[in-house]
Amino acid sequence: MADLSVNINKLQLKNPVMTASGTFGYGPEFADFIPLEGLGGIIVKGTTLKPREGNDYPRMVETASGMLNCVGLQNKGVDYFCEHIYPEIKDIDTNMIVNVSGSSPEDYAECAARINGLDNIPAIELNISCPNVRQGGMAFGVTCAGAASVVKAVRARYDKTMIVKLSPNVTDIAEIARAVEAEGADSVSLINTLMGMAIDIEKRKPLLSINTGGLSGPAVKPVALRMVWQVAKAVKIPVVGLGGICNAHDAIEFLMAGATAIEIGTANFIDPQVTIKVRDGINEWLDSHGCKSVKEIIGTLEDC
Repeated sequence: MADLSVNINKLQLKNPVMTASGTFGYGPEFADFIPLEGLGGIIVKGTTLKPREGNDYPRMVETASGMLNCVGLQNKGVDYFCEHIYPEIKDIDTNMIVNVSGSSPEDYAECAARINGLDNIPAIELNISCPNVRQGGMAFGVTCAGAASVVKAVRARYDKTMIVKLSPNVTDIAEIARAVEAEGADSVSLINTLMGMAIDIEKRKPLLSINTGGLSGPAVKPVALRMVWQVAKAVKIPVVGLGGICNAHDAIEFLMAGATAIEIGTANFIDPQVTIKVRDGINEWLDSHGCKSVKEIIGTLEDC
């Protein structure tokens, strides 16, 4: 069996397979299907400083090779998480990582600071695809200044591993990655969902309640893979790859493109055991190719 362990800054993962926020609940929801301790990490659903109701229904729709969602970060807030969710997940023997969202740098920083005090939460993932209420709703992650402002504010109040989740809805994602690296990000994860739309042609109306939503699933994989490859060459910090990963072959592509670890999202809705299958599939591929460690294939893609 190959050595599957990898490191994201000071964060050590048993293997490179993690779950994407919003697709795996808080973890225990999947305990009947897989051994949770068998994963490299679990990134729990998005958490904000104050409770959020989310968007009106309908907020999910199936599309060709993917799905659109506009759930809207529904959650009960960070205090509820600390008091009620944390006690239920703190003893799961893997890296429990909280996805943090906000509407201002101060919101992000305060939310992260409260999580900072939880002993068994070794890292956070910052979702900078949220709308900046001070800039007319433009997402923080689509400009270098916006992305940097969130990371700088959080870094001042959070001293554990910080992974910054990048938006693909930009002109130059490598530029954004370098901006958050400069402000103290320990890692970047990408990609978040691509903005999309679906239409009911009989009603002549969008199928989602807020017209547009985030596209995920196999349809986005080629875009995600390209962006991971670009960012891995542009920064010195570890890259976490996600976007349409459904099997070990997909995961290995991301690793070769430069990802140190990967996240599986939409595929969890199709097969609740997919994460463990991908972990085992990576190991089988490494064994069959004479690799003693997964590190031997990370970033090994050769240009044509």
